[in-house]
Amino acid sequence: MLGELLVLRLKLRLYRALSRLAGLPMVLLVRALFVLARWLGPARAAAAGAAIARAVGPLLPSHRTALANLRRAFPERSEAEIAAIALGSWDNLGRTGAEYAHLGEIFDYDPEAATPGRIEVEGIEHFFALRDDGEPGLIFSAHLGNWELPAICAARFGLEASAVFRPPNSPAAAQLVQEVRRATMGGLTAAGPGAAFAMQGVVERGGHLGMLVDQHFTRGVVVDFLGQPALVNPLLGKLVRHYDCPVHGVRVIRLPGDRFRLELTAALDLPRDASGAVDVQGAMQAMTDVIAGWVRDHPEQWLWMHRRWRPAMLPRAAAARAPAPTTQASS
Repeated sequence: MLGELLVLRLKLRLYRALSRLAGLPMVLLVRALFVLARWLGPARAAAAGAAIARAVGPLLPSHRTALANLRRAFPERSEAEIAAIALGSWDNLGRTGAEYAHLGEIFDYDPEAATPGRIEVEGIEHFFALRDDGEPGLIFSAHLGNWELPAICAARFGLEASAVFRPPNSPAAAQLVQEVRRATMGGLTAAGPGAAFAMQGVVERGGHLGMLVDQHFTRGVVVDFLGQPALVNPLLGKLVRHYDCPVHGVRVIRLPGDRFRLELTAALDLPRDASGAVDVQGAMQAMTDVIAGWVRDHPEQWLWMHRRWRPAMLPRAAAARAPAPTTQASS
């Protein structure tokens, strides 16, 4: 028995070693692209990333997901409009990926500067109030524009905040993205087992927690998103119910000329139950409604490639209420 265990350990070590060797070319490729993006500078790197994504994206299976999502969300739009929004979404994704090499440089906001830089901020008074009130707070966001910039803003201006992130599927990309985030942002919490306890700890210590809440979550609560039932992670709703702390939304809008606008909302007035406690599902619906408005404002800047609506995973009652998908003839 002992001999079998030793053989199994050796096999496991050999497998791990071979896996690392197999991933080495991808690590080298990703880092080479990162170096190239640094050499090109922010504007040229973003333009190159956009050109590559616009050329390659429509050839990928996820492009079909994007088109299906757009038809579901905007049944009144023509096929030409749907295709244009999908291509714009690839453009934004390519720019965002290339901008990882320049995140620290891109964020140049200075509220005292006479001449504006690449970044402008609306709602800075809410940000300073969050930072200075000595209380915990929650911030929700979405995959719009360059969604990494709010975490950099928090770190630059002394807001004690922890951003929840989902690592990329590629280990090589995940390692590099993690390095960039740790160099430019504040606290980071990786989504996964044990993350909920870490996030609760942030709020208990009086800190601030930022989270992207616009993606499918299998064990989530049902909300209406752009006219369709969807599942959303209820964690922020549960935290605000327990701690009764303010909840703000933040979005990033990509502007012409390689510029960005960050917008921080005032604290949301969330629905409460008969006991006066925040209603979790109602809170998540309120946040989702804000995000839906953002997406309608700039649909070409949202990440449509994600399978946001999954009717088969909805609770039976919600699935029964779901409208049938709308189909359109090509125009």
